[in-house]
Amino acid sequence: MVPATGVNAVSEPGTQLILASASPRRVQLLRALGLSFEVIAANVDETPRAGERPEALVRRLAAQKAVKVARTHVAATVMGADTVVAVGMEIFGKPGTAEQARQILTKLSGRTHQVVTGVAVWNEQQGRGFTTVAMAQVTFRALSALDIDGYIATGEPMDKAGAYAIQGQAGKWVQSFAGNLETVIGLPLDVVKRLLHRMGLV
Repeated sequence: MVPATGVNAVSEPGTQLILASASPRRVQLLRALGLSFEVIAANVDETPRAGERPEALVRRLAAQKAVKVARTHVAATVMGADTVVAVGMEIFGKPGTAEQARQILTKLSGRTHQVVTGVAVWNEQQGRGFTTVAMAQVTFRALSALDIDGYIATGEPMDKAGAYAIQGQAGKWVQSFAGNLETVIGLPLDVVKRLLHRMGLV
């Protein structure tokens, strides 16, 4: 078994852990645990259901990603994760266009929002798994149109839930923060360790 080297890597016989995510940030965080794992992206429809709460959404999507990959890698434990930004019941995923990013960041300007990350593990052969949801709270200072347009021009918002990366240039906008920073980045390692322990991998 070899360490993760990129998205859509083919799992080797005997692979114990697969990360079902295309996010380089999640790969980097999981590597920090010193584990060997493969990376196989799971593409699922991330559209929220009518009335679905942020916590329920990320729990469902994380589980769907894990199960989808596990069906073709039955001996492995597969980890899925999903992150959204929310203000109340309004959910912000990844923007598809610069205008969508602008709309999201305008709504987050000068406000407190929640970042919700779901993590799921599933082993098809064992027929068992677990899911957990972690939450953090972030408050942005008021943003000017120049702040937002300049940030969008960097390209950083385009593959990020809520149209920003707290570990990137948007970090300077944070007025206050509560919770685990890894939850905002997309993979809280305290949660990961608990789930993998329950699966007997750590």
